[in-house]
Amino acid sequence: MFRRIGTAGLLVIALAACGNGGGSAGATPIGGKAAPPAPTTQSPSQAQAQPDPVERVLSKMSAEEKVGQLFMPVLYGSSADTASGENQARYAAQTPAKVIAKYHLGGVILFPHNVKSVGQVVGLTNGMQRASKQVPLLIGTDQENGLVSRMSALMTDFPGASRIGATKDAELSRAVAEATGQELRALGVNLDFAPVADVNVNPNNPVIGPRAFGKDPKQVATMVEAAVKGFADAKVAATAKHFPGHGDTTVDSHTGLPVIKHSKAEWERIDAPPFKAAIDAGVDAVMSAHIVFPKLDPSGDPATLSKPILTGLLREKLGFKGVISTDALNMAGVRQKYNDGEIAVRAVLAGADLLLMPNDLPKAYQAVLAAVKSGRISKERLDQSVTRLLTLKQARGLLTEAPTASAEEAARVLRSAEHRKLAARVGG
Repeated sequence: MFRRIGTAGLLVIALAACGNGGGSAGATPIGGKAAPPAPTTQSPSQAQAQPDPVERVLSKMSAEEKVGQLFMPVLYGSSADTASGENQARYAAQTPAKVIAKYHLGGVILFPHNVKSVGQVVGLTNGMQRASKQVPLLIGTDQENGLVSRMSALMTDFPGASRIGATKDAELSRAVAEATGQELRALGVNLDFAPVADVNVNPNNPVIGPRAFGKDPKQVATMVEAAVKGFADAKVAATAKHFPGHGDTTVDSHTGLPVIKHSKAEWERIDAPPFKAAIDAGVDAVMSAHIVFPKLDPSGDPATLSKPILTGLLREKLGFKGVISTDALNMAGVRQKYNDGEIAVRAVLAGADLLLMPNDLPKAYQAVLAAVKSGRISKERLDQSVTRLLTLKQARGLLTEAPTASAEEAARVLRSAEHRKLAARVGG
């Protein structure tokens, strides 16, 4: 069931794109390297007559709307119309629906405080989509399974990445990702900030540990590739994290600023392979890490704010064409040197497209908008990010209309006998 937003012609184009963007190992990659164009029976004049749906949506957006597409905050309340003092204090708007409308948000991330029951989450995601009048939302969450499982109150208790990695069975990694994606999609969640692509080579790592598939780069790459394909099978966007690699740290970037001393050659051998595998598998998004990597960028800025890392390495060296998401911008690792507005501007200038959980959304939004209006962030640079975000939405069937989640369908899919059996196979 779908909520109509665009014209009938756009609907047909968007649904066709959704069908191409999902499915199997042979599906066209979303964020990876470009695949050959599919055969077409249209004549050149017919193809020229149909405007590109992403360009058509982009052309109708104001600067304020484009800037809003970049932001994905956390909102408060059990429904889209629930008034919350937390929303009022943070965003000067009481309900999730009003915050979405006020800032023209491109996305929202869900946390356990948003999760009460299956019917409630379905109502929340449907209500938030209704509040986004022009372009449907990316609704994301961190459902890695295991240690980081924001929706664990409702979803199948799948083992985390380290347990899956220990099986050395890539098909299990793909199957768990697909089942996780199916359950998220049934709830109205269309973006998962998973899989973790870090290689956990430091046993004293306080933040990654069992969240990683293991300590062998080749094995981790195989598991990450399989997981990306599994999420694609479920038609849910996947995010490989945390670039350029958070595996060899002794500092938690939530509370401090880690420094990784790998040489460029060590980065190529240890940290890069899982991200290369994710990109080759067509991963939708890659999340940056709030880590300093002096041999990749001597500036002292974390990777999230580093153009040599996000643009030079991720875009140009690895050839990633999809969405670059920041890690949460309220974390201490990214807030050492700059204020909340400057952090958002510098992240965009570095190459980020999606600004996740800014510590101060009003300040960050106004700073990016002011940078666009002054020319510090060029119109071309802003359009690049918005185009990537809209392209992801088109590929996942979210450009001109939002799927309406069903509580009945979600109750059937979540914690199904099949999924519980799968969890048991992994060892959970």
